[in-house]
Amino acid sequence: MTTTARDPGTAAGAEERRSWVPMVGLFLAQVLMSFNVAALPVSIGGMVADFGVPPTVVSSTIVVYGLAVAALVMTGAKLGQRIGWVVVFRSVVVVFACSALLMILSPTVGWAIAGQALAGASAAIIVPALVALIAENYRGAQQATAIGSLGSARAISGVSAFFVGGALGTLVGWRPVFGIVLALAVAVFVLSFRLRSDGGDPGIRIDLVAAVLIGAAIVTLTLGFNNLNAWGLFYASPDAPFDVLGMSPAPVLVVVGIVLGQVFFAWTRRRIAAGKVPLVDLSVLGRSSERAAVYAMFVVVALEAALNFTVPLYIQIVQGRTPFDTSLAMMPFNLTVFVTATLIVRFYKRYPPRTIGVFGFVLTTVALVWLAFVVTNNWETLPTILGLFVFGVGQGALVTLVFNVLVTAAPTRLAGDVGSIRGTTQNLASAVGTAVAGALLVTILGVSVGRAVTEHPELPPSLVAQVDLDNVNFVSNDDLRDVLEATDASDAQVDAAVEVNEESRLGTLRLGLLILAGVSATAVLPASRLPRYRPDEIPDPSPAAGPDPNP
Repeated sequence: MTTTARDPGTAAGAEERRSWVPMVGLFLAQVLMSFNVAALPVSIGGMVADFGVPPTVVSSTIVVYGLAVAALVMTGAKLGQRIGWVVVFRSVVVVFACSALLMILSPTVGWAIAGQALAGASAAIIVPALVALIAENYRGAQQATAIGSLGSARAISGVSAFFVGGALGTLVGWRPVFGIVLALAVAVFVLSFRLRSDGGDPGIRIDLVAAVLIGAAIVTLTLGFNNLNAWGLFYASPDAPFDVLGMSPAPVLVVVGIVLGQVFFAWTRRRIAAGKVPLVDLSVLGRSSERAAVYAMFVVVALEAALNFTVPLYIQIVQGRTPFDTSLAMMPFNLTVFVTATLIVRFYKRYPPRTIGVFGFVLTTVALVWLAFVVTNNWETLPTILGLFVFGVGQGALVTLVFNVLVTAAPTRLAGDVGSIRGTTQNLASAVGTAVAGALLVTILGVSVGRAVTEHPELPPSLVAQVDLDNVNFVSNDDLRDVLEATDASDAQVDAAVEVNEESRLGTLRLGLLILAGVSATAVLPASRLPRYRPDEIPDPSPAAGPDPNP
């Protein structure tokens, strides 16, 4: 799974051992981005109270950050190759620090949104820079370990952001949370002087047409998937900004995004055929094993996002519990991902990527099926914790594995392209996983509630109309009782409605987990296309390496 040093001056098969101090800076850079993202949901309540605006306006900070990263990451990779990775990395870390200052000092929500737009644009360069700098600073087993640490940094950042951010937000306020982001940026900037990197290539030209195409594709896809619930899955809801002959704009945007993505790939192939420098070198996806790694990465990140959406939804909304309870419930999963992503590299010398990949998706599939059968109204039961633990093992192993497959298969000069593909895939998969999970659960819930109402004759149509069960969503039992108090429902009818609420939502959760298990099972196919070379075999990372070794 590891590869030899690619520098000409290094003897074949030898590995140059380097200090881990530069990697500490790169690790903290990943923590910087992940902590910033995780701190935003924790800070929403404080920003709503501080700025006096609705939560939907404040949530724009999250949307703007994600859109900026996904839309600009490929362009950011080319900027790094043109200017030089260390120089551009150091520069955007300073910009990220400025975005944290904007968050801390923002007088209005508009300044906060601008701060996150700035942070997203910076992260669009940091994401590919991390990959390129790891490839230029580490080799072999050290490189594999360094790549694994990026996955563990994401997991530990989410946990720490909730605990530290939640404590500060409760005791002091939301602004000091971004003081931590500022401190992290300063630390990364100082440690960046320990990094080494080749100079940039001023001859590289950025393909502006491709940049616009991929940016527009990502923006329309993300907006479409993120608004499937709010704007309607098929027909336009009252909240939709417009409709297309009565159809919701969300699926229309998804289709437009897919078409723009196809145009981007066609344009890029045409540019490569003409001998011009593309926005992203598609040779990093030249082998079937590399394409399989991207498919597998998309699926595993989407599954993670779906689970991270589903569990908090159920615990906080249906059970009516606190975010702290949610964090405790998700702790087995987050800690397991952190540990597994770091330790999985120890198995690379024993098993080929194909074996680890297939086994990883088998674990996530089994875990989701298990959770679907054992989940109850008490999320902290031992069987549920066991299911989250097993899913975390599979997910942590897969995220590190598929990323390592892409990095080791490409020459060092294309590490930035690998990083941009990683950033685009992960951000898009996260948006798709969250949005599709939400749309799926609400759709299942509507069918479940409709069936449950017909099975409870004590709930007359007049009461159903008063509660508006046709407009179903996830609500807690306490909230449902509050709504029913404003109706003429009897105590027996209230109890029956609450029973419908519990049965429908728990059944929806279980069926949703089973569907996610089915998606995980289908990912075994691309995982079976991952490289099958033995640990003592070294893949040729050159784009023209000959026939695909994984037919």
